[in-house]
Amino acid sequence: MRNRYIEDFEQKQTSEKKRPEFRAGDTLRVGVTIKEGDKQRIQNFEGVCIAKRGTGSGASFIVRKVGANNIGVERIFPLYSDSIDEIKVLRKGRVRRAKLFYLRDRKGKAARIKELKRK
Repeated sequence: MRNRYIEDFEQKQTSEKKRPEFRAGDTLRVGVTIKEGDKQRIQNFEGVCIAKRGTGSGASFIVRKVGANNIGVERIFPLYSDSIDEIKVLRKGRVRRAKLFYLRDRKGKAARIKELKRK
């Protein structure tokens, strides 16, 4: 049971930001605002969402991509962070579990995720 004041605060924090519905297995493009000196730019991080956790303003998700020289890169993003400009769902994946940490051990074609067929 949560305190109603905390719930009201979280409701105000999360209602301002619109985030798309996504789950583990979906391919996302996350636009992150990066500040360099007095300039700002948006850098996209594109990969597979391997986990979501938490509720309310404390929710976060992990995105994994394979970078140069087949090195896996994972980033944890707070869902309602001010540094996230946008989240775009590129593909819906068909997976049977909520946490896809087994992808860390897979390489190449074994790390692929089937696309969910839309009806």
